Amino acid sequence: MRVDRVINFFTSLRLTIVCLCLGFVLVFAGTLAQVDLGLYRAQSDFFRSYFVRWTLYGHNIPIFPGGYLIGAVLLLNLVAAHIKRFDLSKKKFGLFLIHAGLILLLLGQLLTDMSSVESGLHLRLGEKKNYSEESRRCELAVTDVSDPEADTVAVIAEDSLASRKPVPLPEMPFTVRVKEYYPNSELSLTNDPQRAFREAAATRGSGVGLWLKGRVRATSSDERDVQSALVEIVSTNGALGTWLVSAALKPQTLNFSGHTYEIALRAKRHYEPFSLELVKFNHATYMGTDIPKDFSSRVRLRRADTGEDREALIYMNNPLRYGGETFYQSSYDGDDQGTILQVVHNPGWLTPYVSCAMMGLGMLVQFVTHLVSFLKGRLLG
Repeated sequence: MRVDRVINFFTSLRLTIVCLCLGFVLVFAGTLAQVDLGLYRAQSDFFRSYFVRWTLYGHNIPIFPGGYLIGAVLLLNLVAAHIKRFDLSKKKFGLFLIHAGLILLLLGQLLTDMSSVESGLHLRLGEKKNYSEESRRCELAVTDVSDPEADTVAVIAEDSLASRKPVPLPEMPFTVRVKEYYPNSELSLTNDPQRAFREAAATRGSGVGLWLKGRVRATSSDERDVQSALVEIVSTNGALGTWLVSAALKPQTLNFSGHTYEIALRAKRHYEPFSLELVKFNHATYMGTDIPKDFSSRVRLRRADTGEDREALIYMNNPLRYGGETFYQSSYDGDDQGTILQVVHNPGWLTPYVSCAMMGLGMLVQFVTHLVSFLKGRLLG
């Protein structure tokens, strides 16, 4: 009996309606919350969580189901109902397609949320790059620039910086020890006790004498985090010094054992097997205003391993899709000599189209099936 109750609960139409209503309320509340919390914080608190929480006296109290929980229950409800009620017959084939399409839509959204990556590509006229950068994630890059022919680069991911554990670099003759890490920070040349700055404990590099303080992470799409870290470089002969590395500082130089190294905390890079060069940028405005009417980027795509060399025009609603990436025209430099492309890697980008086609076909099949049955009854009656 208890098993039957559980099955009836997860296959009930009431549960479907409740999940849909909760989803409507969540979307409405999350959209309003963006005004105060910002885009990224609202997405994290409302849609990328199992519960929406309310902070009371330092305790996070769940007050409403989050996007992950509602989506998981709705998916379980659809799959369970599909298995229990629907059989693959001619009369129910349309319903089968509709529910299968809806299940695919939910799974595709989960795949998108877990695997999609958004980054940016900033190009000046004549500039060529084979990588894009994430604005909200960083990495520590140590580069051996001694060889004029090629650089040797070792990268430490942001998660390793946040864990503050020693990171050995096989490509380099030393180890990096992370003493402090700030997901967002503010640097100053002078002390300001009222703003709670403290002196950075840097002994080498351009961070010596600087003051810093941690800040809460930026939540608005118009703001950017300034990541900073205090790292100690340790060789087999002992410590080589402590550097303050930050997104606000330029690469710093370390000379050791006849080699020259550059240390920089930079935006996380995603390298591609091809490069894009900005050939021409066009920017038009409405007459008598500064409001953009149209802006587009003509880029040259080169790929050495295939010999491909061609040009492509990127403008609003006409992205470049290549190599599993989609390049959208996002913004531009104020002097009209540079462009900013949004780069989206989304393995599940086709699932919404396929699922909508399946649901549309299912509704058409169901309509035609009932129409044929109705016409037969009228003609034979």
